[in-house]
Amino acid sequence: MFCNGIMSQILENPVFIRPRAYLLRVSPVAPPNHLCYTLLEIRRMHSYVPQSSLAQSSATYRDQDSGRVDVSEPASISSGIAARYATAIFELAVEGKKLKVLEGDVNALDTALTDSPDFGALINSPIYTRDQQGAAITAIATKMKLSPIVKNTLGLMASNRRLFVLPHLVVSLRKLIADEKGEVTAEVTSAKALTKAQSDKLAKTLKVSIGKDIVIKSSVDASLIGGLIVKVGSKMIDTSIKSQLGNLQNAMKEVG
Repeated sequence: MFCNGIMSQILENPVFIRPRAYLLRVSPVAPPNHLCYTLLEIRRMHSYVPQSSLAQSSATYRDQDSGRVDVSEPASISSGIAARYATAIFELAVEGKKLKVLEGDVNALDTALTDSPDFGALINSPIYTRDQQGAAITAIATKMKLSPIVKNTLGLMASNRRLFVLPHLVVSLRKLIADEKGEVTAEVTSAKALTKAQSDKLAKTLKVSIGKDIVIKSSVDASLIGGLIVKVGSKMIDTSIKSQLGNLQNAMKEVG
């Protein structure tokens, strides 16, 4: 994938352009109203907020900045950090009537996270400096032709050492976009890739049951042998042959 080569080029020939100074950082444990400060940071990059407003906010919370973050933080903390960034990005996209563009950006980032091990290494490894991460993610976002809002936010996240929450950010944005469109995402795992006809039929069936438009997010797990695992919210339906064989094995143990 394109980002594989970009990483090595940047690290071998590090000519970094340091992004403009950001006055706020997202702390792992944020104050109750920290969302507004995340939004202010992102708006700052689009010249929506005068610097004096940010300076005042920064002075208030400067002592709460925790600096470098351990990328092994619990998932709940990562989800919380990602949710604040996602809400800020989403609000700006809605205001600018760029929701469709944002949805395309989310799909592109999801594909990059799934297909590129180097991309995963970039956002998770603590060995890269802020400048290295910032230069790499900016180059990748430019190559992917991401929107300015998302591209600048990724740069901000690199500056704040928060790129490791990117997978959670994608999940949060998907949910916000789906809620806005009145859709529900169904995560479907199958032994073989679903055809478009199969995916469409499944979406229609689930819509009848749930009462909302369904977006299918599919993945493949050959170990299932056959059948499907469908997750919608907190509910899961497992019709896989693997699961049925497991149930049969447990039943046989009880008989023995």
